[in-house]
Amino acid sequence: MTQRIFSGAGQSKNLLYLASANGRLRNTDQASLRVGFVLLEHFSLAAFTASLDTLVTANLISPAAYAIRSYGLAPGQVISDLGILLQPDAPLMPGMHDEVDLLIICGGFRTPLRPSLLLSRILADCARRGIALGGLWNGAWFLGQAGLLDGYRCAVHPENRASLAELSPQITVTPASQVIDRDRATAASPNGGFGMMMEMIRQQRGETLANGVEHILAFEGLRFKRTGGQATGKLSQPLRNIIDLMESNLEEPLSLDQLAEFVGRSRRQIDRLFQDQLGTSPHRYYMELRVTEARRLLQHSTLSIMDVAIACGFVSVSHFSKCYSGYFGHSPSRETRLAD
Repeated sequence: MTQRIFSGAGQSKNLLYLASANGRLRNTDQASLRVGFVLLEHFSLAAFTASLDTLVTANLISPAAYAIRSYGLAPGQVISDLGILLQPDAPLMPGMHDEVDLLIICGGFRTPLRPSLLLSRILADCARRGIALGGLWNGAWFLGQAGLLDGYRCAVHPENRASLAELSPQITVTPASQVIDRDRATAASPNGGFGMMMEMIRQQRGETLANGVEHILAFEGLRFKRTGGQATGKLSQPLRNIIDLMESNLEEPLSLDQLAEFVGRSRRQIDRLFQDQLGTSPHRYYMELRVTEARRLLQHSTLSIMDVAIACGFVSVSHFSKCYSGYFGHSPSRETRLAD
């Protein structure tokens, strides 16, 4: 049986669980993008891990999309803002520009704003060679101190905006939580770090991978994101209402006639809403919601296969197994049961 391919919305939710031919993104035609993190004294552990988590999750979906390496200004461990010691992969050394495509300076609330000759030299060398540079929390200050933010917009923690602006009148310090301006990427907070890295994944690896990472790491608001052929944007309110009805009625799926009656639209209008905004049919979208919920229940509950089938609106175990195998490439009985 030919394995079915999820539509855009369903695929991003299930990328991590699909066989490589149908879902998980492969990088056979793309080299790994090499990202280095320079951990300064008292760096923000939350900002660092929020940024790092996006890349690690991207690699779960798209193996080897990113090669990640951490550095310290000197050999040995570096203390974070929470007092937790981390051991970087290597000390920062001249010539390390050959190891990275992007170098991010990780600062924190108590990171001393002291110029480092070694760091400034390496940053300048990276800039000359066209390597992208970034900063977390007050990491932008060190880029500005090295003269590498002139003519750029940037983000920095509110406590450090004035000191960064004093470095050069050519630096545009914004109140934004994150800014990507050409080959400079800066973030002022942990949430900003997450947003910055998500936007970089979107630019570097595409919308599909970015959506997959978002569905794993951040759920709020994502189900109403447009994932069809048109430009990314919010779904219309009528379509949101229909999706709400579908998600509230998985055990006893509503017919298209019932959906039409509840939302005051014709069957043809509903079909057009799904095609125009999600690039799929109402029937297919509903089915993908049901098998996705079935996967979640199989993995994270102790319900039997029959109970999962009933909870997701399938009339028989055999029909459920056929639909499930069609999307995930294996039967429900072979699904990983994490709750057992």
